[in-house]
Amino acid sequence: MSSGGNRSLFTDALTRLDQAFPYANIEEEALEKLKHPKAILEVSIPVRMDDGSQKIFTGYRVRHDDTRGPTKGGIRYHPDLALDEVKTLAFWMTCKCAVVGLPYGGAKGGITVNPKELSPLEIQRLSRRFIEQIADFIGPETDIPAPDMYTNQMIMGWMMDEYSIIRRQRTPAVITGKPIELGGSLGRDDATGRGAYYCIKELERKRDWSPEKVRVGIQGFGNGGQAVAKLLHEDGYRIVAASDSRGAIYREEGFDIPSLIRIKNETRELKAVYCDGSLCESVEADNLSNEELLELELDLLIPAAMENQIDEKNADRIRAPVIVEVANGPTTSKADDILYEKGKFVIPDILANAGGVTVSYFEWAQNKSGFYWPLEDVHSRLREIMSREFNAVWDLMEKHSIPMRRAAYVHALGRIGRAIEALGTHKYFSNRRNH
Repeated sequence: MSSGGNRSLFTDALTRLDQAFPYANIEEEALEKLKHPKAILEVSIPVRMDDGSQKIFTGYRVRHDDTRGPTKGGIRYHPDLALDEVKTLAFWMTCKCAVVGLPYGGAKGGITVNPKELSPLEIQRLSRRFIEQIADFIGPETDIPAPDMYTNQMIMGWMMDEYSIIRRQRTPAVITGKPIELGGSLGRDDATGRGAYYCIKELERKRDWSPEKVRVGIQGFGNGGQAVAKLLHEDGYRIVAASDSRGAIYREEGFDIPSLIRIKNETRELKAVYCDGSLCESVEADNLSNEELLELELDLLIPAAMENQIDEKNADRIRAPVIVEVANGPTTSKADDILYEKGKFVIPDILANAGGVTVSYFEWAQNKSGFYWPLEDVHSRLREIMSREFNAVWDLMEKHSIPMRRAAYVHALGRIGRAIEALGTHKYFSNRRNH
């Protein structure tokens, strides 16, 4: 997945570090370390298909940096998945964990596969074989996977079970995002969207918004998009546009979000409907493309789909004054500059979507202790972290007069840099030699 021209996604992502470095007050050695993933594993996964044939799939796991703790990051199944994308996602996870102060570094993994073409049994075989291949690369104190695009709770359950079989002991802390019955955490299902919602509530407070006057468009109606839509709808925000991979729907009066979620999850289609009990009827709405949704007259745009949706080609046409990134990397670095010049306010992905990894951390902590928290504890602890770090990034943004994304990277770099320096860098060792 490139970010324009021949420039790789990973190279583009690293420009954010260089932009943040002058404000971070850390040594250059720490910056250089973050430009190189710690370890990269590529595996071939032979799977016996339902018709008796064998197919070989390619899987990846990248551990980017473990200075602040074991690495953490999702596993995605996608037909276009390539190593460059996995490296980039692992890098973002390192920054994301640092932004919200979790004792983790970043990792990411996945398999190049279209899961929609596989039967449930084939997906189970693939998932278990993948863990078999990477079992020595992961572990509760080493690297902790979680669900990502086109993986889910059940797949995480299979992976945890396979790892436990290999280790000959039940090891729930090796994977997060598991079913509740297998050691999952309450509140993990909507954590990514809820974290973004808590950021929006902080912005609402600072800008004194009236929710019913705020028109919202959400590109991507998967787990994260649905969760933030539901919470905003409950508060009176008007969700006027939503989309999935097939296209978008738009209705100026707004949609009944519980009805949209119900139909999407029952039929896998995003339809403009209103449900009353078991009866659902269509409502008037315009059909748009995903690209057209991004350019609508909105007050709040939430990209919650794939990387690189806003680039230098369309950034100039984005009309929403506020963008909250629930997806990973939806905006390229060149688009960032254009949006900033146009006065757009962006709550960046490494802050806005950090709710998922935060509740994954809660799940890991619960697995390690064997003590499980009630839902209200999960929500209150998540809100406390998201609100605290939102305001810390906001303060850096105002102090340095820089975009909020750059401020988030400054915040992350400060924490990672201090951890790297605590082990000794050139400054320490060269000074010691001179005494």
